[in-house]
Amino acid sequence: MKILIVASGNHASVAPFVLEQMEALREAGNSVFLFTVNGHGPFGYLANLWLLKATVKKFSPDIVHAHYGLCGLLCTLQHRTPVVVTYHGSDINSRTVLPLSRLAMRRAAYNLFVSQTLQEKAFRSVSRPLHHTAVLPCGVNLDKFSPINREEARNQLGLQSEGHYVLFSGAFANEIKNAPLAKAACALLPGTELLELDNRSREEVALMMNAADVLLVTSHREGSPQAVKEALACNLPVVSVNVGDIAALLSLTHGGTIAEPAPQTLADAMSQFLDTSQRTHAREQMNDYSNTRIAAQLCSLYKKIMHE
Repeated sequence: MKILIVASGNHASVAPFVLEQMEALREAGNSVFLFTVNGHGPFGYLANLWLLKATVKKFSPDIVHAHYGLCGLLCTLQHRTPVVVTYHGSDINSRTVLPLSRLAMRRAAYNLFVSQTLQEKAFRSVSRPLHHTAVLPCGVNLDKFSPINREEARNQLGLQSEGHYVLFSGAFANEIKNAPLAKAACALLPGTELLELDNRSREEVALMMNAADVLLVTSHREGSPQAVKEALACNLPVVSVNVGDIAALLSLTHGGTIAEPAPQTLADAMSQFLDTSQRTHAREQMNDYSNTRIAAQLCSLYKKIMHE
């Protein structure tokens, strides 16, 4: 198959989970092309329409797969090729973007949501939910994100072998990630350093997952965060507030704890992992989230759409 992936290019580079899904689709034997959208807001996205149409005409893909609602809406404005849209969270959780995402849902051939919670929220107060929808999270590269010796990982990153390290689930500057709550919780744990997950290569992220004692998620909202799935693939315990699909993931894998969004409660939840250096066995349950399996499910969906 020939697949055109459409994703935002506004943040200097395309989201890693999109690029890794593309690679998995290529490894499955498909020809995969990338179109990046540059611009902000509906009119900024709309400015890419002429070039998108030219790209679709040039490559003649069998499927256009857009990531996020605004990219999806843009793609449905071309009529040559059926469109699949994956919704990741910000396109559903934002009150201003949600109506545009719902318009994309009406026009797309198929709509994918990275969590059940997002799917339910997308159709809340909607009288006629769509039938062509499914929940399909983005997968994880289980070769890249796998358990290694913690001392080895710390040595490669220049961290102290005996230190206590909490890995924050994103950039401190990202307000949605709620860094103040994470910092307040870690301040209650003497001798503990909070590591920021920002501006790191994928190889460095994997090392940090293996070097840390626990991954901490304090976000105001989430879809199906890749950091959590990557941590579970590395057997890194997760302490999180109840957002996105994290509770379901931790229930499935016994990979950590859901805690109330309060500094002391989060600190108490983390202390059990900091005191014992306990790792999980979550990786054993992560095969269904591998990029290979997710890519196979996508290929089956693409073929179904092509033959409808």
